[in-house]
Amino acid sequence: MKITSAKFITTVAKASDLLNTQFKEFAFVGRSNAGKSSLINAFTNRSALAKTSSTPGKTKHINYFLINENFYITDLPGYGYHKAGKSEEERWVKLIDEYLLTSKQLSCVFVLMDIRHKPNILDKQMLTFLHYYNIPFMVLATKADKLSKSQRGVYASKLAQEVGLTLNNLIITSSALKLGLEKLGEKIEEQIGQDA
Repeated sequence: MKITSAKFITTVAKASDLLNTQFKEFAFVGRSNAGKSSLINAFTNRSALAKTSSTPGKTKHINYFLINENFYITDLPGYGYHKAGKSEEERWVKLIDEYLLTSKQLSCVFVLMDIRHKPNILDKQMLTFLHYYNIPFMVLATKADKLSKSQRGVYASKLAQEVGLTLNNLIITSSALKLGLEKLGEKIEEQIGQDA
């Protein structure tokens, strides 16, 4: 997939402000340190499209990005960032749930998980939620550049096994190496049903 344009559209802090878009949406969700913003920037080849930070929990709202004028990437708040306070985190969770359950254009949820670590209870809860509501998803195993080439397949298999998926439902990725971005683009193109 060739990215010809990528622009920030809006940020949404409450469910009543969620957009009713005309194009298909692809949501990125994961723990606060999973590398969502970095992967979005690498995929779109825009260094500062999504705001990155050394402090987890930078994304506190849902950010909409219009890509190639024909689909959206939605960057959802990272879960598991307890320094924000329980009430604030509950607000994020409610916003994420509302979005996932009400977006009419949501085509696929990309769940980001650090390939080096076992998924935690929040990761598993997210996948259970998506399974239960029959929402299409795929796991993106991030930060593969932190492993050797020989380790990546081993760790990916372990991750898939931990969450009860096959490797067909997982893409090994690295923002730094731009690894897996072509496969990610192919997945999106399949859903769009046309060359983007």
